[in-house]
Order: sequence, then C-alpha cells, then structure tokens
Amino acid sequence: MSSRLNNIKDHVTGQSQATVKGTSPDDVVIVAAYRTAIAKAFKGGFHEMPSDQLLYEFLVKFFEKVDVDKKLIQEVTCGNVLNLGAGANEHRAACLAAGVPFNVPFMAINRQCSSGLTAVNDIANKIKVGQINVGLALGVESMSVNYPRMNFDHTSPDLQENKEARKCYIPMGITNENVAKAFKIPRAVQDEFAADSYKKAEAAVKGGLFQEEILPITNPDGKVINTDEGPRKGVTAESLGKLRPAFIPEKGVTTAGNASQVSDGAAGVLLARRSVAEKLGLPILGKYVAFQAVGVPPEIMGVGPAYAIPAVLEQTGLQVGDVDIFEINEAFAGQALYCVEKLGIDKTKLNPRGGAIALGHPLGCTGARQIATIMRELQPGQIGLTSMCIGSGMGAAAIFVKE
Repeated sequence: MSSRLNNIKDHVTGQSQATVKGTSPDDVVIVAAYRTAIAKAFKGGFHEMPSDQLLYEFLVKFFEKVDVDKKLIQEVTCGNVLNLGAGANEHRAACLAAGVPFNVPFMAINRQCSSGLTAVNDIANKIKVGQINVGLALGVESMSVNYPRMNFDHTSPDLQENKEARKCYIPMGITNENVAKAFKIPRAVQDEFAADSYKKAEAAVKGGLFQEEILPITNPDGKVINTDEGPRKGVTAESLGKLRPAFIPEKGVTTAGNASQVSDGAAGVLLARRSVAEKLGLPILGKYVAFQAVGVPPEIMGVGPAYAIPAVLEQTGLQVGDVDIFEINEAFAGQALYCVEKLGIDKTKLNPRGGAIALGHPLGCTGARQIATIMRELQPGQIGLTSMCIGSGMGAAAIFVKE
C-alpha cells in the first residue's frame, strides 16, 4: 500500500486544517442530505417495495423537503448493488416519476458497499471540473426483493481455475473470519464492539437524533416508516455471545449479532458549486473535501478502511487526530475493529450514533446514508470522515467539513 500513498503524496501540494476548512467560490458543497429509515430486509417495512418504488417515494419526500428547482439539477448518479445493471433503467424511471426533467442525464454505478459514496464522489468531480454546477447523488437498495434473486455461481470456468480471481468470490462472512484469524481478534471482543454499536443506536433512536435526517415513507400497507428498525433494546456482549457462528460451525467468530444487518433503504445528497449555491440562496450544510478508493487483498477485504483512510488523509495533509467524527461502516465487527485499532482511531469519535451492526447496511445506500448522518453529528467547523470496506477487496473514504 505504500506505493499508493506515495503516488498520492506526489500529486498534492500538502494542505492543512486551515486549507481544508477554508472556503472558495469553487468549493463543492452539500446543499441537502437525507435518507429513509433503514428497514429490516424480508420482514421489515419496505420488504414489498422494489428499489425503484422505494427510490421514487424517497425522491418525492426529498423534493418536498428541499426547496430547489428540479430544472437546476444537471446530473443524477445513483449507487446500487443488487439490481441487474445497477438499476440503470428503473432508477432513472423513478427520477422521472418524481419530477426530475427528462433532459437531466442519469448514471447508475455499482462499487458494492461504497456505491452511495462513489455516487457522491462522481457528482463532486463533475462539479470540480466544471461539467455541472448542481448534481444529485443517490443510493438505494432493496435487499428484500433482489438478494434472493442473485446468482452467485456465475464465475467463468476459466477464472475458476485462477487462484487470484477466485478470491473475489469468497463469501463476505468468510473474509471476516480471515481477518479475525490473521490479526487475532477474538469473538468476545467482537461481541463487545457490536453491543456498543447497539447501545449507541438505541440511545440515538430514543433521543430522536435521527429524525432530522430521516424522511418518512409510506409503504404499500399504508404504514409510515420513519424509524430505523435495526436497533434493539438491551443488547449486551453476553447476549450476543449466545448466538451461533454464521459461517464456520462451532469455531467461527462471525454471527448475526456482530455483523451488519441485511436491510432496505435509500438516501440522497444534493451537491453544488459554492458560488452557485450562494447565488441561488440554497443552504450549505457542509463542504465535500476529498475521496480516495484503494484495493486490498480480496480474502481480507474488510481491511479496506485501514488503507483508504490514510490515503485520503495523505491527500488532504490531515492526521487521524484532526478528524472529529468517523463514520466507518461496520460490515463486521472484526474488520471494523482491525481498522480502528490499526489507525489508532479514538473510539469515542467512531459512529457515535451506532453503525451498520445495529442500524443495518442496505448496500448501495450506505455511503450516502453515512453523509446524511455525519452532517448532523458534526458541529460547525468540524471535520468528518466516512469510510467502508468493499467486497472483492477494496476500501473507500471521504472527508467533509461541517459549516
């Protein structure tokens, strides 16, 4: 990974906290960031809603909440994992049904667990280079509808004989087992980490801390879904310790309790050039600063944030201690623990309102969801960082400043 960081260092001038927090008319700023509640897959509030319907319902509420002329949007990028073609047709259809003009181009992208964040990066880059002034980044996933349809046995026969290629198809739970074994992360420690995630999420839900970022969605049964369904009361390390291993019988350390929940949800981030946002009188929640994605060995894909985070910090001239809040996706407790401890991240700054173990992880949505969350966690002037591991062996991370 050192060559990756060296390459980044060679291409930056070396920023500082003052530079990162400074303002310029050409900054990319976040005008709005919202999400749905995260519902349990297969039995939760959205389990009968395909991703296009869920996205449409979300966009209707989004545009009711955000006072912006849809004609000003010049590009839409939507992250998704499980739909065929990443939902290119059906998610554009959802945008058109929600009133986005047909002349606004749409792009569907799939970078697995970072799809929502990569959509934000795509829009931000287009603003940076002058292609557009205003763009909408989305992330959506219906694991209820699409996960059962997935065919995971589609590797080319030739590639099945290739040792490196085969690693990309290792089940995600096994990659966490690999991380736990390689770096000696015991089951008990993982259960403690998971219980803490539940505790933080329970407190956040009880305190109404998510309500500002959640847009209520009415499901086909007429029920309004406006509260995350994943958090449970009274979860302890002891109660989690009673669960059976999910991937390796008896000796495995990964369970349904210390892994991210299978979920449904949608999120959106509206971005603009600062000068344009100010001219239009749009609110500015924060500033997009930087993004980096890196590759890591597929068989230990969970270590991705441990390398993506240093890459984006190197790009911006920041140190781990300069970051006020980290939103790191908890795909599994073992991989999250490894990344946090390797980088020396203060756990009091980590996922203060709980992570994917407690909240859920609707794959294509999560990266955008994290931004909606961290914009409410940060105080003006503070620096936030979002990150996640990515299936097949990658990591991604991005930096934002609250205004």
